[in-house]
Amino acid sequence: MRTTRHETARELAASRTLWELVERRAARTPDRPVLIQAAADPADDRTLTFGALRERAERVAAGLYGMGVRPGTVVAWQLPTRLETALLSCALARVGAVQSPVIPFYRDREVGFALRESKAEFFATPGVWRGFDHREMARRLGARGVFEAYDALPDADPAVLPPPPAEGTSVRWIYWTSGTTSDPKGVRHTDRSLLAGGSCLAHALRPTESDVGSMAFPYAHIAGPDYTIMLLLYGFPAVLFEHFTLPDALDGYRRHGVTVAGGSTAFYSLFLAEQRKLPPGERLIPTLRLLAGGGAPKPPELYHAVVREMDCRLTHGYGMTEVPMITMGDPDDTAEHLAKTEGRPPDGMEIRVTGPAGELLPPGTDGEIRLRGEAVCRGYVDPAQDAAAFDTDGFLLTGDLGHLTASGHLVLTGRAKDIIIRKGENISAKEIEDLLHRHPAIAEAAVVGLPDPERGERVCAVVERRPGAAEPTLEEVTSYLRGEGLSPHKLPEQLEVVEALPRNETLRKVLKYRLRERFTPS
Repeated sequence: MRTTRHETARELAASRTLWELVERRAARTPDRPVLIQAAADPADDRTLTFGALRERAERVAAGLYGMGVRPGTVVAWQLPTRLETALLSCALARVGAVQSPVIPFYRDREVGFALRESKAEFFATPGVWRGFDHREMARRLGARGVFEAYDALPDADPAVLPPPPAEGTSVRWIYWTSGTTSDPKGVRHTDRSLLAGGSCLAHALRPTESDVGSMAFPYAHIAGPDYTIMLLLYGFPAVLFEHFTLPDALDGYRRHGVTVAGGSTAFYSLFLAEQRKLPPGERLIPTLRLLAGGGAPKPPELYHAVVREMDCRLTHGYGMTEVPMITMGDPDDTAEHLAKTEGRPPDGMEIRVTGPAGELLPPGTDGEIRLRGEAVCRGYVDPAQDAAAFDTDGFLLTGDLGHLTASGHLVLTGRAKDIIIRKGENISAKEIEDLLHRHPAIAEAAVVGLPDPERGERVCAVVERRPGAAEPTLEEVTSYLRGEGLSPHKLPEQLEVVEALPRNETLRKVLKYRLRERFTPS
């Protein structure tokens, strides 16, 4: 009886470690491509096969071993999305080191914090990248064991290596939360927790060997191993973009026939904006069949606009640094589910929705989302943070608000800190944002609460104007929202029109704290 690709993927997902998965995939399809580096000049494109990934990563592992990297050694790396980054990460998994990826756009404050908290013994940098000298920053920070890993990697005979790790339950990954309002948190993961997250993504999207994916986000993000695990499970390649900008990256998508693209909500909006520049009937990426991502709420109107105008499907999921994949939309779900929910959890992911006292709430009732399962992190580098993050049953308290539907789909309604309390009434910022995204003059919107001496907080809408549209006024916006049925007490009392909403450099999330800082009267 012939084994299907889904059966093969589920068998591979039982791998105990990431390195075991690399070896098992390489044994099955050694000559198939896994990573394709897109360059500005097509002649400079580079391709790595599954077999070459295993062989070269093992040589890099031997080189690292010769430098003094041993099982359990903490190695931080701050590298862009390149073949070499994937090779270094797999090599560290082969050695059994503890790796601490750092987003390449981070600077002294975040990098210094990560190096100190992780107690990194080695630090891999890209040297000078995009005009910034990472070597000089490493010197300023007093980093130990600094080496460059941009276009050359350590190399030696694998015969010097000890056996690879035999189990995947030890903490071997430290990822860092964004730290937009305070110091970042060091999130501790195992190979098995990352394999569980990547498996969720893979089984939800059900890719085929003929698909071509894409990584336009930082490989150092938790989505890096998530996506790589999907490639290893299903045996298809992805195109890497070292620095993603549109329209510059479009040639790479078209040249390599990308069928699955995305990253986050902001990526959908960026692609849609480029699509709208084309004549009717012309597709932005002719081979594209699916946009997929997560990392931020998805307005229902954006879903409908993408499907209608880009002629592809869109599936959105829910994940975070602590749990790389929690739920994912199914391409075969109804349009209603795909537009208005974050999908369903995979087997093994338990979701509780709880009230103020931790009581379990029934389907359809909003509360705090709590999670338990193999994909959940093993706590934080600072153990003092664990007590506030987990309940007595071992569920992670996400701080996200939402509810489960009768069909088991998850609906996010906002963050606890995104609830605006006006005259004692709770107002969901997301509810207003979803409506604003449907306004013909508004391209993007973020709603925040600002201090108000009479109301406690007032509702402030900050929007980007759609190209070619007249600048909206507060009166027009509130009139529109009334027409959409929004309750009067939720209407914005302040409107700010900006050139661009402030976003982070990973999945382009809106930095609401900056909006509060900017528009709160001094």
